[in-house]
Amino acid sequence: MTTTTVTTTGRRMLNKVPEVTVYFWIIKILCTTVGESFADYINETLGFGLTNTTVVFSVALVIALVAQFRLNRYVPGIYWLSVVLISVVGTLLTDNLTDGHNVPLWISSTVFAVLLAAVFGIWYARERTLSIHTIVTTPRESFYWLTVLVTFALGTAVGDWTLELTGWSPGASVLLPLGLILAVLTAWKLGAGPVLSFWLAYILTRPLGANIGDYLASDKSEGGLGLGTFGTSILFLGTILAVVVFLTVTDKDRTEAIHPAQD
Repeated sequence: MTTTTVTTTGRRMLNKVPEVTVYFWIIKILCTTVGESFADYINETLGFGLTNTTVVFSVALVIALVAQFRLNRYVPGIYWLSVVLISVVGTLLTDNLTDGHNVPLWISSTVFAVLLAAVFGIWYARERTLSIHTIVTTPRESFYWLTVLVTFALGTAVGDWTLELTGWSPGASVLLPLGLILAVLTAWKLGAGPVLSFWLAYILTRPLGANIGDYLASDKSEGGLGLGTFGTSILFLGTILAVVVFLTVTDKDRTEAIHPAQD
């Protein structure tokens, strides 16, 4: 992605998000899976209930984002903790509408799609860029995290709606978002805009990760692997932790190291 000179006034920081590498997409998909499986485990298996689960994770997310906003550079542990928590909260937003208020999934999908378009529109009108290589001021970071939250809620709604329409098994349901992501990757390789390609892939990784989580957690009689929501959550949280520790030690996804001349 190309970078854009920052025109926003306010506190200037090093870029607050990681470089888009293979590590970025690995952790993003893992976080997405955890968002689905961990929310289900706390809500259903432990019996916290949808409302209590939403309150607990929303408070945790606020605490993590306060820590994230106080930093003046990208710190892998805080950043990815925020993504894990926002994936859970984004999932719960859709679940509350669907299960708590009986809102049809097509309505949730439409509302979140319109909201995402509005956030993008306001962000671009103010900052003249949607590139994640320029998250160097507090307003841009605010737009970024709001966008991430809405993409998780939208991805949950669209993914669940697709399953509702198709009735696919957990294993087969992985193929559609995976195929769409490969199509976006191909389009990017052929010259499609990098910013548009990034955000399309970012949205599509939500249903991909959720469907992977369903496949791993579902009983074998339902076409899954039978790991359960707890086993899936622990497996993926452990993998996220290992990759984040690796990135913390190596700085392989620090944008200021990769783009030293960036403004």
